[in-house]
Amino acid sequence: MRAQEIIRAKRDGATLDDTQIDAFVHGLVSRRWSEGQVAALAMAICLRGMTRAETTCLTRAMAASGLRLDWSREHWPGPLLDKHSTGGVGDKVSLVLAPILAACGAVVPMVSGRGLGHTGGTLDKLAAVPGYTATPNRATLLRTLHDAGCAIVGASARIAPADRRLYAIRDATGTVESVPLITASILAKKLAAGVQALLIDVKLGNGAFCTGLNEAQMLAQSLVAVARESELPARALITDMNAVLGTSAGNALEVRESVDFLSGRAREPRLLEVTLASAGQLLHLGGLAPSPADGERRARVALDSGAAAERFARMVAGLGGPRDMLQRGAALLPRAPLQRPLPSPRDGVVAAMDTRAIGLAVVALGGGRARAGDTIDLRVGLSDVRGVGARVARGEPLAVVHAASDDSAEQALRDVAAAIRIADRAAPLPAVHAVVDA
Repeated sequence: MRAQEIIRAKRDGATLDDTQIDAFVHGLVSRRWSEGQVAALAMAICLRGMTRAETTCLTRAMAASGLRLDWSREHWPGPLLDKHSTGGVGDKVSLVLAPILAACGAVVPMVSGRGLGHTGGTLDKLAAVPGYTATPNRATLLRTLHDAGCAIVGASARIAPADRRLYAIRDATGTVESVPLITASILAKKLAAGVQALLIDVKLGNGAFCTGLNEAQMLAQSLVAVARESELPARALITDMNAVLGTSAGNALEVRESVDFLSGRAREPRLLEVTLASAGQLLHLGGLAPSPADGERRARVALDSGAAAERFARMVAGLGGPRDMLQRGAALLPRAPLQRPLPSPRDGVVAAMDTRAIGLAVVALGGGRARAGDTIDLRVGLSDVRGVGARVARGEPLAVVHAASDDSAEQALRDVAAAIRIADRAAPLPAVHAVVDA
């Protein structure tokens, strides 16, 4: 089937049939479709949209374009659960959620990614842990899953290769912002990963891809519906990204906060609420709790008892990291040579923050990527970020900048200062906006 005819059909608003979509995905993998042709169809989809049936077909075809993980030969003590986030600033939920779920009886082969743009990636955070291997061989992965109940790893290049090529072209051609293409991209990898239930954390706010509630609801509904039509039980949470989640943004700094969170040394309330809500929904979806509320209670017990922290320690050690991560995490993680506090310009309350600008400030420090191939500095970022609603006195730190040089520290101080607004009062900021089910 000629690429030109498929492009023309979608350009004119037609609904593509399964044969046309299969031909497109085959052309992606075989490279019979040129980059120009792929970009043309992506733009046509971005402008014309896709029906739910088209999106489901595209998702399944991309999932089938490469390796599909088969866990059936192993005897697992619980359901295989996973979670995906659409990305945010300071979003370290995956780091603490996976061991919580494992401590509650689930098995969590969590396939994660790296950051791009203003959002951080879970694999970049874990790269700050000395010795941690995000691409283990199968024997190591299975051994870690059996021992710890969780393993946060990267996707093999053989998983959904059609999506790998399509995403690179979308990123370069301004066609990322398409609900059908986002849906297919996320779910193709999750279907290929072979999990039994999935929670999708759709971020909403000025630091997220979805800045409006209607937009977030459309994406969440598409993801849940297509997952279920593809026989993957799924649910979505719409969570807030109008402020940094937790108190840090930056790779090593977020690992340090996660270790403190699991160990009980410090738990920022919004991060705790999103984590427990995610755990409750997944434990219910996986049949390990009779309701989401009961799932949240079980997750809290796993957290407070230290069982989740122990699972995290086992995972890190099993994948090549230090065995004393919980005890010596702060000493083991890389540390930036400069730490500069950002003083509040006046007495008042943190009323709002431009979260995207804060994420970009971390990227400018070297803690993120402007392009996919960029090298990042794992040490840099922000710590001790005061949340919306926090009362501050003049001169009191709003955050601490961790930088590699005086120039980058000064620029970050200016950028973050411009991104945080101090006022006399602040409206409360919800952590979870909605649950989206079938």
